[in-house]
Amino acid sequence: MKLFSSAKLKKNIQFLLFAGVAGFLATGCQTYQQQNKAILYWRQGNLTNAVVEATKQADQNAKNKDAIIWRLEQAAVFRAAGQYTNSNDAFDKAQLKIDEYSQKAKVRVGQEAGALLSNQANLDYEGRSYDGIMLNTYKALNYFALGEPDKARPEIIRAYQRQQDAVEANKKRIEDAQNAAEKSKDKAAIEKAQNNAKLQSQLSGATTNLDSVKVYADYVNPFTVYLDGLYFLANAADASDLERAHKSFERVISFAPDNDFVKQDLAIADDLIQGKPLPALTYVIFETGCAPERGQIRVDIPIIISKVSYVGAAFPTLKLQDNYTRSLTVTDNATNATTALVASVDGVVATDFKNELPVVITKTIASTVIKAVASYAANDAAKQAGGDLAGLFSQIATAAYQIAVNIADERTWTTLPKEFQVARIQTPEDRKIDLTTPNGMKTSVTISDGAVNVVYVKSINAGTPLLVSQFKLK
Repeated sequence: MKLFSSAKLKKNIQFLLFAGVAGFLATGCQTYQQQNKAILYWRQGNLTNAVVEATKQADQNAKNKDAIIWRLEQAAVFRAAGQYTNSNDAFDKAQLKIDEYSQKAKVRVGQEAGALLSNQANLDYEGRSYDGIMLNTYKALNYFALGEPDKARPEIIRAYQRQQDAVEANKKRIEDAQNAAEKSKDKAAIEKAQNNAKLQSQLSGATTNLDSVKVYADYVNPFTVYLDGLYFLANAADASDLERAHKSFERVISFAPDNDFVKQDLAIADDLIQGKPLPALTYVIFETGCAPERGQIRVDIPIIISKVSYVGAAFPTLKLQDNYTRSLTVTDNATNATTALVASVDGVVATDFKNELPVVITKTIASTVIKAVASYAANDAAKQAGGDLAGLFSQIATAAYQIAVNIADERTWTTLPKEFQVARIQTPEDRKIDLTTPNGMKTSVTISDGAVNVVYVKSINAGTPLLVSQFKLK
């Protein structure tokens, strides 16, 4: 793919040297994690300031490349603060942008070309697969909290469908990146860099810390599947709904084989299919910890081009967050139950990260090669026009430019949890339960008057208070 003619490249050299260097160095080319002040308040459990900061960033970035990621952060913070309508409004704005990007595939061509002279962080953030799945999952939970279960149903169905769509979308991303590299006039240099053993060894460090993380096949989010099963278990209109609940629970068990609560839910679904009544149940859904951040590693790209002062690239990494409450114990007069894992968000994010990484590597190497060639052309032109001193200044300028733009795309939805866990008990007659963390933090709850209730508990980290809310499934 010939992105720039030699004439156009020369015409843009001045821009790259002066406007580019000045612009990128003036802004510091901050990464997303450096900009994300809301997450600092979030991890302190300071929801008031987190809402203010996330809203400020979401509004400031409403029309630029980062609009979607900031709306997702804002929506999650609103949700944790119990502002469910505001949360859904923010999710709707994110959804509109996601839909807009999916309808404008042609726009991406120009933006991808621009990113080749800077970095992948300069592309529009269009939303990752798990973003869309969790967007609809959280919207469904918001509607339950608002007492509008009829509006929750289509969100659950949409979240489920997104998991099917993600497989084909990722396959196409990989094919497109490979095709672009194949058609590039710098194909030989790109292939040389990709096949370099030292580079491959360095890049393996991007995923080393994920070796112990459970990854899920086919972009599945087991919590979304579990919520699908719960909804259709409690609100079955006919036998097909009960069969859907049965299949969802079966699928969750394949990802969480040690979770006895899900096995019991499957048995209840089978009992309902046989005509038995639904018992009075209370579910405790426990959302704990924080999802991974993205960081970066810097790697020198093995391209030998004379007079190029700096040839390097930055690749993303995942940084797991381990300050979290490990479990929650639910007690009443007759029962003592400890929450069990349904879904590791670390695993969901890691699956997407590993699937996306080949595309990121291909694009980043292509970008590095093109910037190196542009730098060589600039340095050579400067020397020809102004002698050795001009060539030296050009090398300094091009090196500064590449250093300034050498950042990885660190954008990721940081206000997602680390894990989803669940416990289930028969609703006690006095409708009172206690929730206790491993460090002894206790919260008492009086259960609502529904036939099937959900006590929803969120813990941001091990030191913050539990955030407790309720809704009725039936």
